[in-house]
Amino acid sequence: METNYAIELKNVTKRFGEVVANDSVDLSLMKGEILAILGENGSGKTTLMNMISGIYFPDEGHIFVNGQEVTIRSPKDSFDLGIGMIHQHFKLVPIFTAAENIVLGLPAEKGQNMSRIEADIQQLVDRYGFDMNPAKKIYDMSVSQKQTVEIVKVFYRGAEILILDEPTAVLTPQETERLFQVLKNMRDDGKSIIIITHKLNEVMEISDRVAVLRKGKYIGTVKTSEATIPSLTEMMVGEKVSLNIDRSEPVNPELRLEMKGVTCRNKEGTVTLNKASFAARSGEILGVAGISGSGQKELLESIAGLQHMEEGEVWYYPPGGEAQALHSLSVTEIRNLGVRLSFVPEDRLGMGLVGSMDITNNMMLRSYRDGKGLITDRKTSEQLARTIIEELEVVTPGVTTPVRRLSGGNVQKVLVGREISSNPTVLMVAYPVRGLDINSSYTIYNLLNKQKENGAAVICVGEDLDVLLELCDRILVLQGGRVAGTVDARTATKEQLGLMMTGTIGKEEAVDEP
Repeated sequence: METNYAIELKNVTKRFGEVVANDSVDLSLMKGEILAILGENGSGKTTLMNMISGIYFPDEGHIFVNGQEVTIRSPKDSFDLGIGMIHQHFKLVPIFTAAENIVLGLPAEKGQNMSRIEADIQQLVDRYGFDMNPAKKIYDMSVSQKQTVEIVKVFYRGAEILILDEPTAVLTPQETERLFQVLKNMRDDGKSIIIITHKLNEVMEISDRVAVLRKGKYIGTVKTSEATIPSLTEMMVGEKVSLNIDRSEPVNPELRLEMKGVTCRNKEGTVTLNKASFAARSGEILGVAGISGSGQKELLESIAGLQHMEEGEVWYYPPGGEAQALHSLSVTEIRNLGVRLSFVPEDRLGMGLVGSMDITNNMMLRSYRDGKGLITDRKTSEQLARTIIEELEVVTPGVTTPVRRLSGGNVQKVLVGREISSNPTVLMVAYPVRGLDINSSYTIYNLLNKQKENGAAVICVGEDLDVLLELCDRILVLQGGRVAGTVDARTATKEQLGLMMTGTIGKEEAVDEP
């Protein structure tokens, strides 16, 4: 008897010590459908997918593929069953072409040459509507094209089931729309697809059904056509949650920070920021949008004193004081001026926190210079740690737990909470909700709004354009290290931002800055 299920999980349980990551989970993926998996941070989504892809082995339960019970002990076992998983971090060799990466590691067939391989790959590309040149080098590709290579690679090797982890995190709206059309073409061709994403609007657009996990348990699966964003959020959280960002009008905005013609280069000598200029005002949130690697990191780091500037100036205008030049000062000198710049970097553990230290000690990193002599104020830092754990609902055994033992989402909460607690006059955050579930994300959005209402100038680098348009007052768009323009977030559209991000239109064709 032929089954309609591509994958079935029955009573699957996975433990890590005393922590139960998945608790008797039942889940099914039908043939020829797109299934979205939702859940808060720590709900067990990634662990579940890692068991399907062979990274983890379940402690209990059964896995069925095409109606047959299977044992998946390694990624090779998973792939032999026709399952391919696309992770957020691509595994490609930059100096090879797309075709060379796709066939890398496969046994060579006698008499087959690269021209024949490229022709076969091109047929697959045309069949599903991919945007990819098999002969193009990886280092010449955009992020979306690299992602396409990864997808084509698993299907070229015979995969019938595709798992995508946050596939639109670094894509423009136009690239996301193209990806979704390709996924729909695959579904219509009988492929089965699982997509993990925190973006509920995308879930509503792309999926046929939605499965929800909460605290390691399976809550249920619903048809997308019968669901709403509030109903899905309630399933994830267990209670009704308000998903409104109350954007207030800026009150008496004053110039707080100004960048003038700043240029930066990386170690290889490549220009990463090209004569960038912008202004940030008190009492407003200035969003920064751009394709990954467009200069967002360099923009914030040059202000914080962490990035060498080849040319240009950065000026800080303290409330009621004289303008201060930051461009020639070190990080310590900037701090000694009383310039309160709070910076949540992209690399949470690499730059923001020390993984081997506990939460309290990571709080002290912000205030250790305030102690007298060799004495630091640990009591205040411990209280701050407890406050952040309570208000942001950080899942941790306690304040003495090393940060590296926390999930990525909980690490982000600790970092953002610490930076915001310093009540800065200028708050810079890069991807503050990356890896966070919807409920935690809106908690962070509200915290940023409170800083704005307290008179801070907030600069927020984000990847979700829907959120930037709803949260920010103005949006600065970066394209290839240049400032493409600054637009009014209240009147701009996602499509216009996407076109500016790719250089298709400039500021004069977009929305005028207020």
